[in-house]
Amino acid sequence: MNYRIGQVVQGTVTGIKPYGAFVKIDDRYDGMIHISEISSDFVSDVHYFVKLGEKIVVKIIDINPHNNHLTLSLKAVLPSRRNRKNYYRINSGVKDTGFAVLEKELRNWIEKEKNQ
Repeated sequence: MNYRIGQVVQGTVTGIKPYGAFVKIDDRYDGMIHISEISSDFVSDVHYFVKLGEKIVVKIIDINPHNNHLTLSLKAVLPSRRNRKNYYRINSGVKDTGFAVLEKELRNWIEKEKNQ
């Protein structure tokens, strides 16, 4: 199959390293998701986002035609934090500002996430 930049494809995670994840697309093509393309959020551990053997959907962001290697992005197919259903603004409904607001609201935010 001929792939193109921008195409969304499915693959299987075949390896995970501190710097990213390796993905097999088909018998001819494989690729890597660099840690910077895993998520828009901070990634301290790639294992938190993908598991070995997991089938995932990724976007092709570059193609090396000499070795059939694809550069892939997971974050390009995930909804951004701002578009998630339960995105919380720090000052949502609170008139005070500063760290006291965070301390006051933190327990509520944690409970809401646990109940999702």
